[in-house]
Amino acid sequence: MQHAVLTAPGMSCDHCKMTIESAGGALAGVSAIEADPLTKKVDVDYDEGVISLDEIRKALAKAGYPSE
Repeated sequence: MQHAVLTAPGMSCDHCKMTIESAGGALAGVSAIEADPLTKKVDVDYDEGVISLDEIRKALAKAGYPSE
């Protein structure tokens, strides 16, 4: 299991938080995802044998929140 902290500069509200958490949480291999609009950070726990961090970033970007 891996843990990563991403930055989502476009996140600004609770709706953004819910969108990011829904998009990331729907991915196979993501066991936990928590977004914080105040810090613009996204904490994600994932199984690197199932999904890569790059794939998670692509899913967040597709949902409208590119991450760094």
